[in-house]
Amino acid sequence: MNWLKIAEARQEELINELQQLIQIESILDEQHTSNEMPFGPGPRAALDFMLAKGQQQGMKTKDVDHMAGHIEMGEGDELIGVLCHVDVVPAGDSSTWTYPPFAGQVADGKLYGRGAIDDKGPTIAAWLAMKMIQDEGIELNKRVRMIIGTDEESGFRCVDRYFEKEEMPTLGFAPDADFPLINAEKGIAHLVFAGKEKPSANEQLISFRAGSRINMVPDEAVAMLKYIDANSNGNFQAFLEKNNVEGSFIEQGDTIIITIKGKSAHAMEPEKGRNAAVYLAKFIQSVVTTTEAKAFVDFTVKLFDEDCYGSALQLNFEDDMSGSTTLNPGIVSFTENGAVIEVSMRYSVTYPFEEKMTEAQGLLQQEAFTLDVAGNSKPHYVSEDDELVQTLMEVYRKYSGDFRKPLSTGGGTYARVMKKGVAFGMLFPGEPDVAHQANEFVVVENLVKAAAIYAEAIVKLATK
Repeated sequence: MNWLKIAEARQEELINELQQLIQIESILDEQHTSNEMPFGPGPRAALDFMLAKGQQQGMKTKDVDHMAGHIEMGEGDELIGVLCHVDVVPAGDSSTWTYPPFAGQVADGKLYGRGAIDDKGPTIAAWLAMKMIQDEGIELNKRVRMIIGTDEESGFRCVDRYFEKEEMPTLGFAPDADFPLINAEKGIAHLVFAGKEKPSANEQLISFRAGSRINMVPDEAVAMLKYIDANSNGNFQAFLEKNNVEGSFIEQGDTIIITIKGKSAHAMEPEKGRNAAVYLAKFIQSVVTTTEAKAFVDFTVKLFDEDCYGSALQLNFEDDMSGSTTLNPGIVSFTENGAVIEVSMRYSVTYPFEEKMTEAQGLLQQEAFTLDVAGNSKPHYVSEDDELVQTLMEVYRKYSGDFRKPLSTGGGTYARVMKKGVAFGMLFPGEPDVAHQANEFVVVENLVKAAAIYAEAIVKLATK
């Protein structure tokens, strides 16, 4: 079966459905949650969209508490899982987008929009694969279930609930990462550094805020200050020029509002972004002298300036299996209630987690901050010799001619919730990873190729 030729013939259908899905602003909205919309109206609408597509195709569908759902085809005792998500991170500053983030505009062979590559594009590619298999009359002796989550970007609550109530696949894959295949996923910990003392009423730093998600590098940071030197504006302009960043310095009566613009990136690769919180703290370091404000900016700079590996607290570690451990300060704040730095830590498969946390907490006894672990998802690994890995690699190599080995990632995909699962595409080697960034896009030609790869992979897995 020439799945690539079949997928190419259905390219317009693929584009149209992806555009419809991208136009649903499926961002977590905790201010408008309910039993009917547990993560807000957008994620619920995106789930409904996919389940309606399954019903139109005559496949079995199920909604699990409006948090997740599935579309199922095939017959048999064994279950193959294809785990996707339809929620997205915020678009950030829309002025930094060339094309609207929720339009799905096609230009120069690319389809632009939030979720185009993470994970709405891969979801629609896998969905087309299922439709092609059904429409071509391929008989499957195993069931294939596309499991659709709506809270992947904010903690996996969707699939946690789903697997409390539904069957665990025998094996499966998540089309939410890179080709050729990812068989090692780093652990993901949510670390919270909190100031030991509350600020006094006389602090020069009134407030500081940056970021809304720990899994994104903050692209904007804003501070409000008082009692600062008259030369600070000129020093700030020199700082912007020296560090090649943008910002503003606004006087409002007795207070000053300082803003710095950085560059967003995924927390699994914080080195690809420019953390606005760290830049702003670095500038304020030369401005403030009051106790808690000074402790806050000094600590932020000490831990994160030009170092995303946690070296200052000896949290750095790497292994051959999965590479370096990284830390991303994704939410940084200073208010009258105190200073808080929330960090997404991506740690290596063989990382001695408890030992490292204990060591870091010991080092912090001499600092103005404490460290707590708010959440921890352990690393996930499937051997390169496993039949699942070998089968998917064979299919990928057939369509790509690329014989490189499986990869590791600092990203967390739904593969880690399966007993045996891997991340399988759909970012091809050499493509820029624009997930969580402005002007996120998917290459249309690659979207079509991925649909062909997923179709053949599903058939191989579900007919053995």
